[in-house]
Amino acid sequence: MKFLFQNLWERKRAVAVVIVLLLLQALCELSLPNYTADIVDVGIQQYGVDSTAMERMRGSTYDALAVFMSPEEVSYFTSCYEKDMEGNYVLKQTVAEDKEQKARLESIMKEPLVIVYFMEYGVEDADLDEYGSMMGEGTFDLSGARQMLTSGTLQPSALYSMRGMVEEKFGELGDSLMDQMSVLMVQKEYEELGMDLYAMQMAYLKRKGLQMILMTLGMLSAAVVLGLVASQTAADIGRSLREKVYTSVISFSGKEIDQFSTASLITRCTNDIQQIQMVEVMLLRMVLYAPILAIGGIVMVARTDTSMSWIIVLAVAVIVGVVAVLLKFSMPKFKMMQKLVDRMNMVSREILTGIPVIRAFSREEHEKKRFEDANVALMETQLYTSRMMAWMMPVMMLIMNCITVAVVWFGSKSIAVGNLQVGDMMAFITYAMVIVMSFLLLTMMSIMLPRAGVAAERIQEVIQTAPSIVDAPQTRDDELEAIKGEITFHDVSFAYPNAKSNVLEHIDFTASVGQTTAIIGSTGCGKSTLLNLIPRLYDVTEGSITVDGIDIRELSQKKLRDAIGYVPQKAILFSGDIRSNIKYANEDISEEQMMRAAQIAQAEEFISETPKQYDNHIAQGGSNVSGGQKQRLSIARAIAKNPPIYLFDDSFSALDYKTDKALRSALFEHAKDATVIIVAQRISTILHADQIIVLDDGRIVGKGTHQELLNNCEAYMEIAASQLSEEEIRKTKGGVL
Repeated sequence: MKFLFQNLWERKRAVAVVIVLLLLQALCELSLPNYTADIVDVGIQQYGVDSTAMERMRGSTYDALAVFMSPEEVSYFTSCYEKDMEGNYVLKQTVAEDKEQKARLESIMKEPLVIVYFMEYGVEDADLDEYGSMMGEGTFDLSGARQMLTSGTLQPSALYSMRGMVEEKFGELGDSLMDQMSVLMVQKEYEELGMDLYAMQMAYLKRKGLQMILMTLGMLSAAVVLGLVASQTAADIGRSLREKVYTSVISFSGKEIDQFSTASLITRCTNDIQQIQMVEVMLLRMVLYAPILAIGGIVMVARTDTSMSWIIVLAVAVIVGVVAVLLKFSMPKFKMMQKLVDRMNMVSREILTGIPVIRAFSREEHEKKRFEDANVALMETQLYTSRMMAWMMPVMMLIMNCITVAVVWFGSKSIAVGNLQVGDMMAFITYAMVIVMSFLLLTMMSIMLPRAGVAAERIQEVIQTAPSIVDAPQTRDDELEAIKGEITFHDVSFAYPNAKSNVLEHIDFTASVGQTTAIIGSTGCGKSTLLNLIPRLYDVTEGSITVDGIDIRELSQKKLRDAIGYVPQKAILFSGDIRSNIKYANEDISEEQMMRAAQIAQAEEFISETPKQYDNHIAQGGSNVSGGQKQRLSIARAIAKNPPIYLFDDSFSALDYKTDKALRSALFEHAKDATVIIVAQRISTILHADQIIVLDDGRIVGKGTHQELLNNCEAYMEIAASQLSEEEIRKTKGGVL
């Protein structure tokens, strides 16, 4: 899991941009419920009157409000208004624009507005029937107080004391109810002044609607840019991982390749990296966004109403419990899934590459069964995890619907007692959904992250696997201005990793410059293994191999391999054309050099017969050319490099005798100043070699020319007897053939 976040940490700038965009998106999204609440509570219920600090009021109202204020409050109140020509009082512009001053004025005016409202309009007013029943008629006589105030009987101190009684009584009813009643007084006052409340309402709704549109556009823009940045960052992570995996794999020796298997490496380079890339996008877009949204939602809920917070806490606890149960049963299957994908990939690859053999042996049903077993195992695992995850959405929807019902149930009670407004309840429901959805996103990611974690571990395993064959800390490249090519095996033994016995034992011989050394022996005696030790595809277990007197382990791999033209036992061509395959080792060679290499390899004849000649297309793996043509093109590729050392690993087996003889004749003439080592099965291929090494069970049992070995090597004589007639053996013993 750490690996996933480490990739993001390496791209701190992009992550910083993503966080800024997420904050902007969350700010816009979290502001929308408040705008909805304002539209319902203020725009619809209060006719757009959003402040108790009245913009204008009559002189009588001004005087009545001042009566129910303390001297300090009266001082501030009078400083906020100025009298116009009509005798009305108008709120000063400086106060209207200063939020702190306006908020203080609203706080001072709220209770006096409620008292004056009751004294001015009385509880018999239709708008106040509900409030009158709540107040409990007879507790104190507001209408009587109104008459005493008009007649001048009540003193200011008594009036201010009466305000305390009203505050205490209304305090029992809730601040929300007092806010609504104070706004009713403002509405009545505006009506008395002849102001158009409908126009005020429409202006307020339009203003809030426009703000909502702007916030929505801001949220949309942030989401679009965020998606772009997140996708680019994840794609860059995928590119970087593929590059790291490729760099690691290309440096692997045969030991590491055998450790992972080709099928597994293909899955890791494709499916596993794709999993990581997808999760990195979700990390940037969801995992980082969910806590921001949840924290923001909690802050907004705390500002709206904390009495129902327990509903959200309970819902989150239930969600976490449900997800924990799902994870307990599904996580082992998620970890198994990648291994099943590996197996599916391996079986598919074997079947697709082995179709001719499968058909030749009528094994279609057997291979179909193998594929079906791998396919069904993967399908059953995916179905199990899908069924487990299918429970999540209905359960989450049930929880969210229960939250809505609970909020409406308990919120309606708060509305009834005046502690909450309808718009605030709507906002609370929205914020509750936001918080729950945030935790839902996090829990969903907790399911996806482990699978991506498995993929990350597999990728990390490849990247962190150190190749067993590396350059020495101090190479001796400078001692060789140019490699001449003399190769010497000094008591070399070799065993494959984890093998119980050696494949090669005590190999001693020298392949001199300008000579051809051939290696022959029965199948499985170690011929190809011996050849693979020279370019350090594997390193010797004991002894050493030198080139021009220097241990190859003390040369850099590039220096060594640049001096070798290698033709593997299985001819390998790359997709492209004939030209690109011959020039594979050196793209800078001339057309004449390329054609000369093709002529020596006896490939020019079939190349000239193709429609586009050297530009003729070569399919992946060379599947559109014959085995012999592939071998000749592979040989031409090595010849075009013109190296001082040639290694041919049974590279003439697919050629007919005529082509084989012509190719060897041209090759030996071309490479007369180079060191040539040939692994062969046919004696006719190595008949004229300067030195023939005979291997048997990993040991040298014969060394010499063809004639010498026929006379003194029993193992060689057995091979010759199986391939040559008695007449040919007799002639070659005498050196005639």
